[in-house]
Amino acid sequence: MEEAVTRKFVHEDSSHIVSFCAAVEACVLHGLKRRAAGFLRSNKIAALFMKVGKSFAPAEELCRKAQELEQITESKRNQSLPNQDSLRILSRLPSLSPQVVRNLWIRTALIEKVLDKIVLYLVENSSKFYEKEAILMDPVDGPILASLLVGPCALEYTKMKTADHFWTDPSADELVQRHRIHSGHCRQDSPTKRPALCIQKRHSSNSMEERPSPSARDYVESLHQNNRATLLFGKNNVLVQPRDDMEAIPGYLSLHQTAHIMTLKWTPNQLMNGSVGDLDYEHSVYWDYAMTIRLEEIVYLHCHQQVDTGGTVVLVSQDGIQRPPLRFPRGGHLLQFLSCLENGLLPHGQLDPPLWSQRGKGKVFPKLRNRCSQGSSDSVSDKEEDEATDYVFRILFPNSQSEFGNYFKIRGGANMENPDLCAVSLCRAPLKLLCDQMKYQIISRAFYGWLAYCRHLSTVRTHLSALVNHTIVTPDAPGDALGGLTAEVWQRFLQDCTAYKEQELLRLVYFGGVDPSLRKEVWPFLLGHYQFGMSEVDEQVRACYEQTMSEWLGCEAIVRQREKEQHAAALAKCSSISASVDNPSTVQRMMHRDSNVFESVEEVEQIETEPKSEEAKPVPKIPNGGGLPNVASSPDSGHPSSRNFSVTSGTSDHSLSTEDSTVPDTNPKTTICAPPQLAPAQQIPVKAHQEELEADDPNQELLDMYTINLHRIEKDVQRCDRNYWYFTPANLEKLRNIMCSYVWQHLEIGYVQGMCDLLAPLLVILDDETMAFSCFTELMKRMNQNFPHGGAMDTHFANMRSLIQILDSEIFELMHQNGDYTHFYFCYRWFLLDLKRELVYDDVFAVWETIWAAKDASSGHFVLFIALALVEVYRDIILENNMDFTDIIKFFNEMAEHHNIKQILTLARDLVCKVQTLIENK
Repeated sequence: MEEAVTRKFVHEDSSHIVSFCAAVEACVLHGLKRRAAGFLRSNKIAALFMKVGKSFAPAEELCRKAQELEQITESKRNQSLPNQDSLRILSRLPSLSPQVVRNLWIRTALIEKVLDKIVLYLVENSSKFYEKEAILMDPVDGPILASLLVGPCALEYTKMKTADHFWTDPSADELVQRHRIHSGHCRQDSPTKRPALCIQKRHSSNSMEERPSPSARDYVESLHQNNRATLLFGKNNVLVQPRDDMEAIPGYLSLHQTAHIMTLKWTPNQLMNGSVGDLDYEHSVYWDYAMTIRLEEIVYLHCHQQVDTGGTVVLVSQDGIQRPPLRFPRGGHLLQFLSCLENGLLPHGQLDPPLWSQRGKGKVFPKLRNRCSQGSSDSVSDKEEDEATDYVFRILFPNSQSEFGNYFKIRGGANMENPDLCAVSLCRAPLKLLCDQMKYQIISRAFYGWLAYCRHLSTVRTHLSALVNHTIVTPDAPGDALGGLTAEVWQRFLQDCTAYKEQELLRLVYFGGVDPSLRKEVWPFLLGHYQFGMSEVDEQVRACYEQTMSEWLGCEAIVRQREKEQHAAALAKCSSISASVDNPSTVQRMMHRDSNVFESVEEVEQIETEPKSEEAKPVPKIPNGGGLPNVASSPDSGHPSSRNFSVTSGTSDHSLSTEDSTVPDTNPKTTICAPPQLAPAQQIPVKAHQEELEADDPNQELLDMYTINLHRIEKDVQRCDRNYWYFTPANLEKLRNIMCSYVWQHLEIGYVQGMCDLLAPLLVILDDETMAFSCFTELMKRMNQNFPHGGAMDTHFANMRSLIQILDSEIFELMHQNGDYTHFYFCYRWFLLDLKRELVYDDVFAVWETIWAAKDASSGHFVLFIALALVEVYRDIILENNMDFTDIIKFFNEMAEHHNIKQILTLARDLVCKVQTLIENK
């Protein structure tokens, strides 16, 4: 099932299928009775299925097919096949491994999609076939096994690609290895080279048209008559010389007409008889020679009749560029082609001059009339007609404006008084006009191409200028920054803040990173906890953190107490219901009570056996700051927090009371609040109904919000990078404390899955709760908008789309064609967590500090360029394998934690420089 989700198909000979069938067969044979397996049968599965087939129709049909396959495999060497059906089945089984043959019955049931039905039948009738200890006799395991088989039986299994499915559907690691082996060189673009813009190429700009559709089957079928296009003309062995350095090759010339356009196609004969399944055929060089020409782009047809051939046609397009000559075989095929073309142009177009019609001969070439030099009427009246060998036909569309027609009218009207001069002018005018028109087309094409480039470039500057800083920073000025921020430089800065400016330190980090031994000291500066050149503010931050912890721990104590009471009430309710089942007098009374298990807590006091008082959970000590005593939020603490959660005494408002835990009025920055003492159970107003408590308690909404977030945090903390050496239970507790403190200060946002992933690397490096809390708060100022409550993710996708469209239009076109995944949702996790899930911890450290330094050194959106670099590093693999949305997600999921981060960061910095250069138009 996992293979089917991540791949386009499941191959029948996949190793996953073999392992799956072996596991199912082991389960089915477990505890099978001897009489059910057959005393003399070596194949117990076959005996079991045949016995089931006597009373279950799907199993009966399966037995027939499986026995047929067994006979085929046995008789394959002798080539004694029973019938045509068996021959067809054998073609689908070119070679079966011994493992597949051994599990043939289970495998056949799986592919025929009846395995789940048969196993379910065995579970329902397990007493007939199995011993008591069998898996299928188990009331839980048996139905679960049958249910699990429903998914695999619903999948599609195929042999469509090749028998070697390991080669045609490889893993991401294998794709990378193949690329390293077969790629002679990687694409290396100069960072100063202007990136290619996505300008549409006009088809008439090249003598050879673009390559046909990648599907050879579709292209060959399109050459014949079909419901979408009418075949007007077709002739094979028409010679074309595609290049000057090769001889003319024969091909099939066809003329097709659709509702809107007429198309001329020439396909080499080598492609007409090829096999669609042949990979050499699919990638044949002859595909580069095939032509597809739109007749609406053709202006002139130059026809030349030779003695040794049946004639040649040269097509000339609007810009004066000629197509390769089409040389027809003998037999009047050139005239037939022109006749079909003329008929196809009607009624919207025509040939000029038109072909002549003669009785008995059909269409013929027009005749030329020779005029004698004296110009006598007698000579003219003779009307001597000769047939020419060369013709120039023009394709006219009367509804369109023709510059040539208007020119002829002007020149003809000006020379009506001198017919001879008019004739000479008419002869010379087309050639001159053609040259002038060619000049105009060439200059116009160049101008409009340049104009389109400038407009696109202006759009790029406008849309992408906000993504990068306009000042280009280089690693070699004023000093070499590739070494990064070293201990020597950092010590020099700490001793004398004027030795290095902030921009210079950030430049060093951006190009070379931070020395691992310095990260604990430098990261607070990069994140904004400290300002470069300022004194530390640890004491103030620590006091704030301690006060925040005291508030949410006090709230948590109340939440825990309430959950305990609600749990006890639920147990009491269930106990009272079970005890009254045997008492008819209480059953009728119970039927009229509300179904709410928390209707009254009086029953809790009657059955509660635990002590009536319990101390709250102690607050863990904070490293480097002394032990933080147990504290409860006090209304008199004077802390400027917006969430001074107060717990007042009194029973009139049915609120919780802590009247025995008074807290002195002290300054939270200098003296920590007194430890909280949870009120004894008898002091809590448990006499009131829970509904009244929720209605009257002003802090109920706050408690509910915190309770929801607390449960989410605890769940994520326990599974956050639990395989990493740092996260022992003690450090996981620190992670929980920091996360709860942050959420307590941002309850309007709450906890969102992924926040723990952003906090964990900070805690690993800083190893201090207070410092990690402060740095995480600074980090979340930028990252907070990536979560669902913010709107930054759509902006990231839009920017990514613009960047890749400008910098690599080939990849963008592939994404647009293969299901159009230019929404870039496969980058979602990259942007959400700053690629934390894609890299190992050491690489995460290097990437994060580069992103933080890039804000001032190159771009505040540097994560975009890292994402683009990830795509660019594997662009050739993506293009070679024609990946769609599912393929690219699978590929990057498998490549997680296997990336070369140095290469990616270098490429990302080069991409930033490319955009900066593009914007400056250097």
